[in-house]
Amino acid sequence: MSPPSAVSRREFLAASAAAALWPGAAPGTRRAAPPLAVFSKVYQELKLDFDGAAEITAEAGFEGIDCPVRPRGEIAPERAVDDMPRYADALRKRKVDMLLLATEITSVASPHAENILRTAKKLGIRHYRLGTRLIRGGRTSAAMIPEARAEIKELAALNREIGICAIFQNHSPGGQYLGGDLAVMSEIVKDFDPDQVGVAFDLGHAIVVHGDDWTGHFERLKTHVKVAYVKDVRRPKQFVAFGEGEFGKTDWFRRLKQMNYAAPFSVHVEYDWAGKGNPKTREALLGTLKQCAAALRRWYSEA
Repeated sequence: MSPPSAVSRREFLAASAAAALWPGAAPGTRRAAPPLAVFSKVYQELKLDFDGAAEITAEAGFEGIDCPVRPRGEIAPERAVDDMPRYADALRKRKVDMLLLATEITSVASPHAENILRTAKKLGIRHYRLGTRLIRGGRTSAAMIPEARAEIKELAALNREIGICAIFQNHSPGGQYLGGDLAVMSEIVKDFDPDQVGVAFDLGHAIVVHGDDWTGHFERLKTHVKVAYVKDVRRPKQFVAFGEGEFGKTDWFRRLKQMNYAAPFSVHVEYDWAGKGNPKTREALLGTLKQCAAALRRWYSEA
């Protein structure tokens, strides 16, 4: 960044403020960028404890985590009331935060659902991911929509009471996961208040299922898009290191800017981050996280 003598003081202060809002932002950037949350499922591969997870999150330059609170997750549902605050404290000591949750909650009857959501609200978390619904037993997505909507309607009422929002992620293949086909996703969420039930739009999975037609689906769902999930992809279906796939060639980040997107980006490391044949070490993961963050910040700043 040029010193104040080379630019006006006002320009210098504006650029400095933007850089402070997003560490690593390009000089001259004036838009406050959304925070970055690493989907901390990847930490389980190294069996990091809460302190270790907090340390690497901060060192990698992220603002926080998207924490799996689910069976076999970083936090088990039955431990949520005790362990979520402990994890959040470890993060905050390093000036990062628990920003999002990934759960297996699909209805108010899901084990420990209300405890998880009320604890999340106390910690300042605004969005939690719903559990997946598999299309099995010869059923069709059309047949499953009314049942899903009925269960989500009850969750929406609980969300409204607590003050939190459920987000429904699209997966691939679209014929296996309810909502993986974004036309079905639209049918499920369209009548719900987006402050109670929204969409975690996963562009990687959307490209796999819909190809270039993802754009039309995104526009139809835009009122309900609450959180953006980021994982770079190469067709037909290969998740790759950030910058090696199709994300940088899309206009997705421009579209997000146009809708004034401000929620955290959830960064998913869904590829062999250590490299074929290499051991999975903390050093390797740290390098991967820094590379992911740099690529995402570049995509956003150039959009």
